[in-house]
Parts: sequence; C-alpha cells; structure tokens
Amino acid sequence: MSEVPNDPQSHQPSPPPSAQPAPDKSDMASAGTAGGAVGVPGPRMSAASAGVAGWGDGAAAKSAASATNVTAADRVGGVGTAVVTSPVRPVGAVGAQASPLPPLHGPWPSTALWGKRWPGATRVPGRVTLVAIGVAAAVAAVSLPLDRAGVGWLVTAVAGTVALVVAKALDTGTAAGVPAPLVVRGAAGGSADRFGWAAATVVLLGVGTVRAAEWLFVLCLLTATLTASLALAGGRSLRGIAAGYTMPPLAAFRAMPWLSRGAQRVRGRAGSVANVRVVATIATSVALLTVFGGLFASADAAFADALSRIVPDVNVGTAVRWVFVGTVTVLALGGAAFLRAAPPDLSGLDAAAGRRVNRYEWAVPLSLLVLLFAAFVTVQLTVLFGGNRHVLETDGLTYADYARGGFWQLSFATGLTLVVLAGAARWAPRDRPADRVLIRVLLGALAALTLVIVGSALQRMDLYADTYGLTRLRLLVALCEGWFGLVLLLVLGAGIQLRAPWLPRVAIAAGVLALLGLSAANPDRMIAEHNIRQDRAVDLIYLGNLSPDAVPAFDALDPERRDCLYTRVGLRLDEYPDDWRGWNLGRDRARTIIANDLYTPNWRCS
Repeated sequence: MSEVPNDPQSHQPSPPPSAQPAPDKSDMASAGTAGGAVGVPGPRMSAASAGVAGWGDGAAAKSAASATNVTAADRVGGVGTAVVTSPVRPVGAVGAQASPLPPLHGPWPSTALWGKRWPGATRVPGRVTLVAIGVAAAVAAVSLPLDRAGVGWLVTAVAGTVALVVAKALDTGTAAGVPAPLVVRGAAGGSADRFGWAAATVVLLGVGTVRAAEWLFVLCLLTATLTASLALAGGRSLRGIAAGYTMPPLAAFRAMPWLSRGAQRVRGRAGSVANVRVVATIATSVALLTVFGGLFASADAAFADALSRIVPDVNVGTAVRWVFVGTVTVLALGGAAFLRAAPPDLSGLDAAAGRRVNRYEWAVPLSLLVLLFAAFVTVQLTVLFGGNRHVLETDGLTYADYARGGFWQLSFATGLTLVVLAGAARWAPRDRPADRVLIRVLLGALAALTLVIVGSALQRMDLYADTYGLTRLRLLVALCEGWFGLVLLLVLGAGIQLRAPWLPRVAIAAGVLALLGLSAANPDRMIAEHNIRQDRAVDLIYLGNLSPDAVPAFDALDPERRDCLYTRVGLRLDEYPDDWRGWNLGRDRARTIIANDLYTPNWRCS
C-alpha cells in the first residue's frame, strides 16, 4: 500500500485483524457510492469507473482500468491512492469470499467443429425463409415416396431448391438482438459453379422419374449428397471438399436454434390476432376443398377416380410418414438455408501443404514404383493384349480364368495409383527446376503406365461380358475403370503446369456426367439386349429379376420366353401399384407393353 509521508497517521501501527471492527454493510454501500467524490472506489465498483470518478492522474486511471479488482484506498487529505489486488476483499475482512469477475465481452473464438472457418449466421431468418421452408416441407411430406423411385423425388427437389432461392433472394433477415460485433468477417463468396452443382443435384434426384432400376436410383441419390454439399459448402481441394461434405449434417442441427429464434421474433411481431387469422384461413380452405371435392366426386366417376389417385388415404401410417418426412425436410432445408446465410470459408484448406519432403524421400520410392509398373507391363504384354489367341494357346486357361484373373487386382491398383499420385503432387518439392522436371517425368510415367493397365482391365471385362453375359456389377466396374482412365488423363494434363486446383472438381463432375449418361442409356435394358443378342443360352431367371426398364428388350425373344418374362415382371408391378407420388416412366411403359402384348401368362420359364 502506498503511503503519504506528511500524514502522521500512516506511521501508527495498525491493530491486529481480530481487533478490527467488521465494516457495516451500510458503510460499505455508502463508501461505494461516495467513491467518486473522495477518490475511493467501493468494493463493487469497476476499475474503469474508479478511473473516471477521480483517481489522481492518468497513469493511475490507466492502471485501474487494466486491473481485475480494486480494494478500498487509504484516504489522505481527500486524495485517493489504492492498492490493486485480486481477488477483492472488503476492508477489514480477512479470508472473505472473492467477488465475481466483471462481465467480459467477446467475440471469442468458437470451439465448435469448423468454428473458425464457419462462424455461423449473424442474423436470424425472417418470415420469408420460415414460410418457404415450411411450404417445401409440406410439399415433401405429401409427395415424397420412401419405398420407390418416382416423380415425388423430383417434386421435392424442385420445391426445396425454389425455397432456398426465395429465402436467399427475398429475405434479408432481422437483427439477432445482440450488439453489432466489433469485428465482422466477410462471408465467403459463392462461385458460379455452385449453380451447376445444384442443377446436378436436381437432375440426379430426377432420375427416379425416368428409370425404375432401384440400384441406379440409389447410386444417383448418394451422388446427389456430394453435389449438394458442393453447392452449399463449396470446396476446391480434396480436403476442402471432404470438409464441406461434413457440414450439411452439422448445419441441420445448428439451424434449429437459428430457426427457433426467427420464429419467436416473427410470432412476437405478428401477435395473436394474426395467428388466429392464419388458422382460420387454413381451416376455411380445407373445409371448402372437402365439401366441393366430395360433391364433384359423387357427381362424376372419372373425377372421382382421378381424385382417389391424387388424394392419399389418411390413416395413422400416413400421418406418421408425413411427420417423419416433414421433420427430415425441415432439418435438411434449414441446414441448407443456414449454410447459404453463413457459408463457410474453406479457402484455407485449399492451400498447398506447408511442409515439403526432400527430393530423395519421394523420388526414390516413386522411381522404384515406376520401374515395377514398367516391368509388369513389359512381361505381361502378351497376357494383357493376347485376347482369344492367348487363351487358346495356353493349356488349362479358360475364358473365365483369363477375364477374371487379375481384373480386381488391376482395378484396385488403378485406384491406389491415384492416391499415390495425389500424395506425390502434394508433398513433392517444386521450387527448383530440377524438382519440377523430376515430378513431371515420374508422375507422367506412372500415369501413362497406369493407363495401360486400365486398358487391359477394360479389355478383359469386355471379353468376359461377351463370353458369359453382362451383369450390373460388370457394367458398373467397367464404368469405374473408364472413369479412372479419364482421371489419369486429367492428371497428365495437370502435370504441364504442376498446379491444378480445378482437378478434384472436374474429376467429380466427370463422374456425375458418367452416372447421368449411364442413366440415360437405360442400363437394365442394355444388359437385357446384350445378353439376348448372344447365341448362347439366355439366363431367364436373371433377366426376370431386372427392373421394368428392361421390358422393351424382351420383345426380341421367342413368344414363349417373352411371355414368361412379361408374366414375372407384371406380377411384381401388380403387387406394388403406383400412385401419383411413385409414378415412373419405366414402370408405366412396362405396364403398357405387358397389357398390350401378353395374351397368355406363362409361369414356367425354361
């Protein structure tokens, strides 16, 4: 404690703590109130207030403003001096409980996952966003079929996209009720290709309207999750794309309190009268549609039949499905709206790695791998492209052994090579001209040799399909091998400049286009036509298990086998009829063909 030499009382010994009288609460309160007059801050007075209220000079005020807590000061001739301690204890009290710290103000760094790159929305949603999400959720609840592919998936995708566009374009949001932050981070700008990814998502979900093959629609649905994450979160590098893929599920949960705050503000502004009017409007609309719809249905049988196809049967199962689909849709669209209101900044993940390995650390292993690939291609040249002659000239080697032998190993080696190429391109140094030449030579040689292996795998699969028929698995594996080859060509093109931030997105876009091309080609019909064209025996059991998309190809068979396949497929179609939500072009065409061409059902396929 600082002392004033002119004050004789400052040299008097203080009584022991036990002899000091306990301060009265009223005295302490008055001292805290009068601190500004006498220069003595009270026990609950902040340091900043004490500095303003009359602490001698500016240095003392600065020291007080930076202190945590302040005790009572010795009063000497009306000039206040103080001892800064922490924690605060009342005058004369020993061992008293510390007073709470003053409130601290942020903003503070977020501890949530991706918090630094994705701080979240600073404004709550307005009425337009809430209404758009609610309408889209209602449309999805009514139209989305959960057990099959159908037009309802396309309707839901279009409704959700329109809701997000309307929410982004027309809703400016309302203030969140907090003070404006001192530091405002700029939102990550959206790129033009996000509109392309959004359109690809809608088209992928729309495949279920055209094709009846469930396995194909599942592939399109899974791919749509990737394109949707690219449309919402973005990402250029593999790390950025992987991080963005995890954000929509997280956004769905982060959006719930965000939407709740927006609903509370809208409800508070609207008032109870407006809520009653909304409920009355809905009830009046439902009553009018019910009354007049019932009258028209009883007056005309055709209208009654059309109405029965559109209006679902309302029961407990239907209500549960509506609630489930509506809730999931609100979560999905709420998370998407939250991402669009506060897009993450993934540019930091797109930067190259800070640490590069030495030249020999990557060049030696990759050189040995290139030599191994070259030796394999050279030694197995006759096996790779020998074809029928190699099979006939080799004792004990069948077409199946030749086609299947090593195919899966070669396919796995192709995928693993892409991983090796990505790692080498990321960590290999390229500061010196010699490093750049070396990386071009080694990665180019490895990619070129892998292309030879891809060609060998495709040739083997083609021979296998010609010999034993085409299946869905064989068709998909051949498509994946072709995509691997295209990615390797892109890698070779990127090696010219040694910098290709476009490569991951272009590779994904090529895969999406390949899947959409496969959907347009009608794969089940391709399989049926390929197998029927063969001179060997046709596996009717396998053809009968194909989707209704393959029905037009059955016309090339003789009447007995054709009627057998028509009967098998028609039985499945009759067992699971479609309403308007599950309408599908492939199933509708199959029903028409079977109804027109099947005269006598044949239950025995031979």
